[in-house]
Amino acid sequence: MTNPKTIVIRDHLVDTYRDVYTTEVLAALEFMALFNQEVKELMSKRLERRNRRAKAGDRIGFLGEHETIGGTSIRVKDAREGNFEGAVVPADLQRQWIQGTGPGAKPGAPLENSIRNVAYALLSGADGWMFDGEDALGQTGTMSLDNQRNLKLAIHQDPLFLKVAERVAQQMNDWSQSFFGEAKIQDWKSQLGFTTKIFRARGLHLDDRHIREAGGRSFSASIADLTLYVTNNYRMLIQSGASIVLYLPKIQTAEEAGLWNRMISALEQHLDLEVGTVKTYVLVEQLEATYQLMEIRAALGKHFVGYNTGRWDYINSVSDALAWNKDFINPNIESIGMTYGYMRNYEDRVRRAVNTPDKNGNFALWQGGMEPNIPVGSKEGVASSMEKAVAGAEREQREGASGKWVAHWKMVHIVRPVWSEVGQDNQMGRTFPPLTYTQADADGLILLEPAPRNIRGARNLISVAVQYGNAFGQGMQAAALKPADFFGNEDVLYLMEDMATGEIRLSILWEWVHKQAQLTEADEESGLKLGTVFTLDLYRKLLAEEYNKLLKAGNKDVHDSSKKTTLPIAREIAERYVAEPQKIPWFIDLLNINLNNLDLDLARERIALYLKTWKEKNDRITENLDFRV
Repeated sequence: MTNPKTIVIRDHLVDTYRDVYTTEVLAALEFMALFNQEVKELMSKRLERRNRRAKAGDRIGFLGEHETIGGTSIRVKDAREGNFEGAVVPADLQRQWIQGTGPGAKPGAPLENSIRNVAYALLSGADGWMFDGEDALGQTGTMSLDNQRNLKLAIHQDPLFLKVAERVAQQMNDWSQSFFGEAKIQDWKSQLGFTTKIFRARGLHLDDRHIREAGGRSFSASIADLTLYVTNNYRMLIQSGASIVLYLPKIQTAEEAGLWNRMISALEQHLDLEVGTVKTYVLVEQLEATYQLMEIRAALGKHFVGYNTGRWDYINSVSDALAWNKDFINPNIESIGMTYGYMRNYEDRVRRAVNTPDKNGNFALWQGGMEPNIPVGSKEGVASSMEKAVAGAEREQREGASGKWVAHWKMVHIVRPVWSEVGQDNQMGRTFPPLTYTQADADGLILLEPAPRNIRGARNLISVAVQYGNAFGQGMQAAALKPADFFGNEDVLYLMEDMATGEIRLSILWEWVHKQAQLTEADEESGLKLGTVFTLDLYRKLLAEEYNKLLKAGNKDVHDSSKKTTLPIAREIAERYVAEPQKIPWFIDLLNINLNNLDLDLARERIALYLKTWKEKNDRITENLDFRV
């Protein structure tokens, strides 16, 4: 326990993780706890905006140019015109052709096994690796602390990490020899210094599972992650000539970006660092943020270096923001790529925002979206999927991205040549039309285009959503999944799925049920005709069928140990989420309140408590229900 006037850390974790909760870290947490109230207030504002849109049918719009960005002294007009001081992109971020992403820890694994994740990442040949503390990092047990521990050991070149890295390098070379015909790692020790280390903190909407205020109130996961990562590693990163880099997720408004800016600045000052030392990318994962891109850049000021255009979270945010609109109904998830309607317009605004100079002429980086494929499967399946992956990267490069993401280390050398063959470090400063703020621009950000909506698409949505919920309960927030109908078919590859991919599937199913979506194709197997309305009864029928397939699946695809524990809970969550007439704000909330819970009856009680709180108080349950002060 720390100073009882401020925060409490549960159980004996301060002793068990003394290397993570150092004296310096505890002092920094005490200091940063002052921001917890502000985080709570901004999250209340989010819910108020969401509730207002749902009741009044309000669309998100652009800010007025004469407004001042909340929590700052910056005028919207100045932000849009680049009249603010931004960041100079440091040397180790100038070339980020490929960034990998994934967690730095494994669920329930001993240290030598868990830390292998970090070794794979730093030996992959990726220009940067975003070690995930959020959507891809499991939160069972103490995984968030294991993640911090593993990153600290790797950054400090601990002998244990070096021993593991040497073994991992040999295994990676064995694979690359078989796939590429050559070993990709020539000197494993020097290779460890090639990849820029980046950390994604959890979003403002999440609470930490191990820390509370002394009075019992939950504690922001964003504050915890920011403080632990920076405080534990800033000296070694600076000493090695590396930048301190964060990815900031789920930002919805420039006011929220301004809070992040104040928190980072305060921590820098607390640690005697120059303000602007910490650099940040922002994941553009929320529709509302796309209406405020220049404002977010300005609010983060000297900390901001770039945007990333993710796919899954963004689709979900559009679905959520328009839950009230009966005419807005997404098609099959497979149809919503980066060239589809509202996605195309979103990407275009991001590239124009980063290539608008600040008052010192500084541009920012655009990191393209996620490649979820993994080159494991039949020869034909791998060849076809890799061809699509490369084509997707080539499109982003042509459009102006300075690089993209991959979800697995095996993809790095498959996709990286798209940029390395061009040879240009980045595409900052490439000329695009300036951003405009018209009604046509706003309409483009919610543009639907004709695409299939069918039973095959519904089965895929249901199967992967339930599997994802099951994986989450098992401690794997990143998992290789595919629909049950394709188990055993090596021509259909597994894709790396994380929290966002599970959430958007249930969001689309919710739309179909509650907006009376009509099927665009007949389905011979079920006898359903073109134009059939996708009802709740039909959803429940398909859910039962897909769930039975998972029960019958082999241990490779669905762990046998999960079939009477976390899998039934995952089904219950999927059923309740889609059935609720009022759309639940976050799928992850229902998963989080059931972490480390294997009892279906208890899960039902907790879901009922969440729904009661949501309906009666317009509030979410975000704390760890197993941790009481």
